[in-house]
Amino acid sequence: MENSDREKIDQIIKARQRANAFYLKKSTVYQSFVKMEEATFADRALSKLQKELIATGISVVMNCESCMEWHIKQAMDCGAAEKEIMEAIEVGIEMGGGPATVSARFAMNVLEYYKSEHA
Repeated sequence: MENSDREKIDQIIKARQRANAFYLKKSTVYQSFVKMEEATFADRALSKLQKELIATGISVVMNCESCMEWHIKQAMDCGAAEKEIMEAIEVGIEMGGGPATVSARFAMNVLEYYKSEHA
């Protein structure tokens, strides 16, 4: 993985943490969004892990780097194996076609980033 992508992932994490703290303190709309997110990703008919894998694939299609970082990390925290994350990324590639292969490059770097920290 290129050092610039490692730095980019670190910046995404720091920016999200800063914004999350800011908006949780100052925005009732954001607080409502966080509650909706918690309800959405709670174990119900689908497990949190399954939902994080779905969100990973959607993140690739949307080319949302912050989303890829978040949902891959969440999936790994739920116990996802690399093969499961790869299949979720592949679903995103298929659903997004050629442009999603570009997004999948960043998803690959996020996966490698967290694997290197857990090795």
